[in-house]
Amino acid sequence: MVPSSHRRPARGRRTVLVSAVAAAAVGLLAALVVAFVPDGGSHAAGAAATPSVSARPSVPPTAPARRQATASAAPAPVPKRTAAPSASARPSSPRASAAGAPRAASGAAPLAGRIAPGVTHSSVATHYDAGDGDGACLYGPSPDLMIAAMNHTDYEASKACGAYLSVRAAGGASVTVRVTNECPECAPGQLDLSEQAFAKLTALSAGRIPVSWSLLSPGTSGTVSIRYKTGSSRNWCGIQAIGHRNPLARLEVGTGTGWRPLTRTDYDYFLSEDGTGCGGPLRLTDIYGERLTVDGIAIRPDTVQPTRVQFARH
Repeated sequence: MVPSSHRRPARGRRTVLVSAVAAAAVGLLAALVVAFVPDGGSHAAGAAATPSVSARPSVPPTAPARRQATASAAPAPVPKRTAAPSASARPSSPRASAAGAPRAASGAAPLAGRIAPGVTHSSVATHYDAGDGDGACLYGPSPDLMIAAMNHTDYEASKACGAYLSVRAAGGASVTVRVTNECPECAPGQLDLSEQAFAKLTALSAGRIPVSWSLLSPGTSGTVSIRYKTGSSRNWCGIQAIGHRNPLARLEVGTGTGWRPLTRTDYDYFLSEDGTGCGGPLRLTDIYGERLTVDGIAIRPDTVQPTRVQFARH
């Protein structure tokens, strides 16, 4: 039923029609039509204009608020590019010993990743401005710019860091480089050499040349060094090995009841998130399976501390 308030009043119109009957009989019919038909039409219009009680306008649902990213309760320190320690910093003199006799140079490397000994890679080499020699491996500035950035695939989340490579151009020229950086945009197998290293093979204007390269175990006379990352303490630490002759496969910390391997990052630090082993003995293992145990390395963040050990040559 349509409410009466929506009907149009017709009393005044009917009074006018009664007067019209006295004037002419013919006009009576027309007056009645005028009096009643518009009123009925008004009712229909009123019914159409009046919304049904059950027809409620729909309310668009409110979109749920987006959940914000929640930080973990104990976030690990963000890795930062760190500079090499100054020459005036006096490193401690750690005690070091080899755990077992070094393996003979058999060429087998059971712990090798994509870069394995005895494998020659045929690819291309490009060059880049290496600046002070620092790179993704976070070794810090270095005067030795015979270095290379490894393609993302063979970089293998920093497993290639510190590897020595023998690179040979098609014309016969060769150069030995150390991997200190990553080239994310390079194709698998590709090397991005420092300008200084590339110039040993050909003119820089060549830009891109075919090369072959393979893993090298150099005759270095240096020893391995250890560096604790900035922010390291007894509660959390990042540990890095520098100057190893062969690619490093594992870094473990002593727990008092055994050895615990640490997680390797893509910037070549091994992390102890809960502080286990920070400041204690370390055990390093290369891709050939040789193990070196190092004691006496104090937690001295961002300081290179030399040891007395080095992996065997292969």
